[in-house]
Amino acid sequence: MQARPRRRRLLRWLLIAPLLFALLTVLQVLSLRFIDPPMSAFMVGRHIEAIGAGDWSYRTHYAWRDLEAIAPALPVSLVAAEDQNFASHHGFDFKAIEKARAHNQRMLERAAKRGTPVKRLRGASTISQQTAKNMFLWRGRSWMRKGLEAWYTVLIETLWSKHRILEVYANVAEFGDGTYGAQAAAVRFFNRNADKLTPAQAARLAAVLPNPRRYDAGHPGPYVQKRSAAIQRQANHLGGSAWLRALD
Repeated sequence: MQARPRRRRLLRWLLIAPLLFALLTVLQVLSLRFIDPPMSAFMVGRHIEAIGAGDWSYRTHYAWRDLEAIAPALPVSLVAAEDQNFASHHGFDFKAIEKARAHNQRMLERAAKRGTPVKRLRGASTISQQTAKNMFLWRGRSWMRKGLEAWYTVLIETLWSKHRILEVYANVAEFGDGTYGAQAAAVRFFNRNADKLTPAQAARLAAVLPNPRRYDAGHPGPYVQKRSAAIQRQANHLGGSAWLRALD
């Protein structure tokens, strides 16, 4: 006789749990439309990783700056480097995804013929997806994480303005190990505040993404120099600071 009530409670919980999750995540994302985040999930995860490795000297460098207190060259460079359709898509750039899939397939086939590993595959994550991942999720790859990334991407695209998405991303993106956001990166690599970044410096910061622990914006190698020059050209093509003023 007790089995039926137990099954009913389990069924009720299975029905209620997704609704609770949806409600809590909506409130979480909605609150960050108005509240500047004190940290991100990636910051917390990196700190735990450092402690686990016995690196007790590790420090997170992060200082929030409103988008208006960041040189316009940086957010425009981020768009030029990572998501040139940012202003027009709704969180997912399906044309870019298809292009990346076709490119990666060609690279895999060529590598298989040569018998060598693939050097670099192309990604197609938008700035909205990157913001969702950095703010709310953990590092790694899994279907569960990709599903949550898609869910949070939909939420921030629905509940935040494009201006807010770009503002949060410019503040939580990792530009060096333990260095998050425009202000901390500007101070670390160029000894200046974020509002004083030059277009060349902004392009170098954008160029190290998405491998900021491998590349150094302060002492750029040939790859970062070449990529930052291309980013500057593309930023100018977008319209520079005029593009940012037209956003939203």
